[in-house]
Amino acid sequence: MLIVATKKITHVLSDEEQIIAIAKRIKRAQGQLGAVARMLEEGRNCDEIVTQMSAVSKAVNTAAFTLISASLKECIVEGKNNSDAVTAQLQKLFLSLA
Repeated sequence: MLIVATKKITHVLSDEEQIIAIAKRIKRAQGQLGAVARMLEEGRNCDEIVTQMSAVSKAVNTAAFTLISASLKECIVEGKNNSDAVTAQLQKLFLSLA
C-alpha cells in the first residue's frame, strides 16, 4: 500500500500594514476579554457581560475576515502557481467563519 503525503496549501500574509492592524485588533479583543472575566468576577449583570462578549466576538471575527481578505488579495496580485489552491483554502476558511 502506497501512502502519499500531501503538503497542505497555506499562505502567510506579508502586508505589514495589515499585519499591524490585525494584531492591534486582536490585542484590543484580548483586553475586552479580560474585562469580561473581571465583570463576571465582580458579579455584573448579564446584559453588560453579553454586550462585552459580543464586542470581543466581533473584533475577533473582523480580524479573521481582514486576514483572509488581505491574503486573498495577495494571492490574486502575486499570481503564483498555486494561487488557485490557496484561494480555495482561504475560501474554506472564510466559510468556516460564516
